[in-house]
Parts: sequence; C-alpha cells; structure tokens
Amino acid sequence: MEFSERLEALSAKVRNQASAIGTEEATKNAFVMPFIATILGYDVFDPLEVVPEFTADVGIKKGEKVDYAIVRDGEVQILIECKASLGALKVENASQLFRYFGTTNARLAVLTNGVVWQFYTDLDAPNKMDSKPFLVLDLLDIDEMLLPEIQKLSKESFDLDSIINAAEELKYVGALRREIATQFREPSDEWIRFFTTRVYEGMFTAKVREQFTGLVRKASKQFLTEQVNDRLKTALGAGVIAPPETDSTDEVSSQKVAAEDLDRDTEIETTLEELEAYQIVKAIACSEVKPQRIVHRDQKSYFAILLDDNNRKPVARLHFNTKQKYLGLLDEAKTEFRHAIESLDEIYQHSEAIRDAVRRYA
Repeated sequence: MEFSERLEALSAKVRNQASAIGTEEATKNAFVMPFIATILGYDVFDPLEVVPEFTADVGIKKGEKVDYAIVRDGEVQILIECKASLGALKVENASQLFRYFGTTNARLAVLTNGVVWQFYTDLDAPNKMDSKPFLVLDLLDIDEMLLPEIQKLSKESFDLDSIINAAEELKYVGALRREIATQFREPSDEWIRFFTTRVYEGMFTAKVREQFTGLVRKASKQFLTEQVNDRLKTALGAGVIAPPETDSTDEVSSQKVAAEDLDRDTEIETTLEELEAYQIVKAIACSEVKPQRIVHRDQKSYFAILLDDNNRKPVARLHFNTKQKYLGLLDEAKTEFRHAIESLDEIYQHSEAIRDAVRRYA
C-alpha cells in the first residue's frame, strides 16, 4: 500500500474505534503501535528500533519513563509520549518529554492520544523542547499537505535535517491555518470588527456588532463553499462541455453536461451541480474505499452514486430535478430516506451515513 493509503486505513480504524477505547494502554495497542509500525515503518518488536518504556534519569527525577523511543543508528531520534484517546492533549501532558528532550540526542518529540499527533522540536532554544508543536496531524481530519512532512519521519525516508529546516515554517503556517479555520467557524469580536469596519461606514456599536456577527459568519460560510465549488469545477473542467446552442427565445442554462454522459438517454441531462455533489460524496467515501470504486449513473428520476458500479450497492441518490433538492440515503433494508438540502455543502452533514453505506458493501 502507498503511504497515503496506509494513513487512510489507520484513519478509518481510529474513526471506528476511538469512542470505545478509554485507557492509555488500549490507545497504545490500538492506535500508537500501528502508527509506528505501518505509517513510520519501524519494527515495534525490535528493541534496537523501538524502545518501549524508555528511561533516561533526569537530575533528581529517577525512573520516569517515556512511552516509546525510536532509535536509528544506535541513537535516540524520536521520543513519543501517549495519552488515552478520549482525553484532550495539553502541553501539561508533555512534562516528561520536556525533561527528557535535553538529556538525549533526540531532536523530535511526539505527544499523542492516538488520534491527534503533535510533533515538537527545539526551534526556540537549542536542546529545549518548544512549548508549541511545529506540526499537528489529526487522523480524523487528515491535512494532505502534511503528508510529505510526515513521510520524512518514516524509517524509509527519514530526513532529520529537512524536517528541522521546514519546522519553523510548518509551525507558524499550521498555527495560522488553524486560527483562520477557527475564525471562519466562530468569528471573534476582533474578526467581526476587522471586516465590519471595512464595509460599514457608521460607528461600530454593540447593535452593529450583533448584526454583523451573523453576516460575517454567513459570508465566511459562503466564501468557503465557493472555494470548494471552484476546485470541483477545475477538477471537472477537462471532462465538461457546453450544451448545444439553443434558440435565442429559449431560456439559456448555464449548467453543463459531462462528456461521458452524452451517449445516454437524450432525456437525461447530467448537470454540473450533480457532478459537484457526486465529487463531495466520493470524497467522503474515500475514507473507506479507493476513489475509483465510487461511480455514478444518471437516470430519469434520480442521479445514483454506487459502489463498484453495482446497482445493488447504492451509496446515495441525488434528487435535483425539482426546485427543492434532496439527498437520498438508504438503510440496510434499502429503504430510502430523503434529506432536503439547500446547498451542496450540507451533504457533509451526512458524512457518517454515507460512510456507513460504503462499509456495508465494502
């Protein structure tokens, strides 16, 4: 399996099991050891590569242990401290990592609950672990831009110099992206004031702030939706052609038809909006199966999304031929339940049901 496929497989396991694992030991066995073995490629049963319960006495602190130490060429390179998967990670959880970091040759430290992986180094002061991670990997929401950096930590591609050189930029760019994402979800007063004063000429009063709080949140959501749609349009652009020209007296549609659907029933028109929705469903389903297994068939009454191009494996149905759009999801008995949607991004609200459908057939 490719690196990204192994990571997706572990992500699916975490998604399915995280809520059932409440102890630190269970977290190690279910998530941490598989990450070290399948993602980083180290042999967890070889003490020359992975040392569990690693001890390095620090001053008056004797016998304290770090959960794992990864060794290369006889030197400790990475220290890993684990917490239970249901617990939130806090910098206070990393006290042993802070103490051990300066007593070994390790330049990298990891704090994890098996779901979220925080990677630290010593950017602020030599041989002293930073208080903030330079890279954060969330297995429930994998940022594909981080995959090349994660891969540099693997046994096969280990490149310490490259990791350290990129760490400062990763640290601040990652922190900025997370802060921007937070502001888009729940804009702060400063964020609201920042945008309001650029479009509103009056005084920024409490009443104005209250009014623009909803407006800023709505504008942010619309902007993100447009960005997603633009990316989908770009991805689909090579396979999309304009419909035949119509008489000037007819209403002109701005929607387009996929070239691959032109040989189907002439009464069936596949719209760009249906294809965009299909790409969203496909992206959600990719956490469970390879993308190429998710296909679509447009029919007169609905747009079907199937696993393995098999009518007996329906993932979802799109009912977009009326003013009110519906996302159709089927239960184990193949009974369809329709969910009204106003915009395509609302499909993401049904992600787990889509994944459940794929898992039933996969």
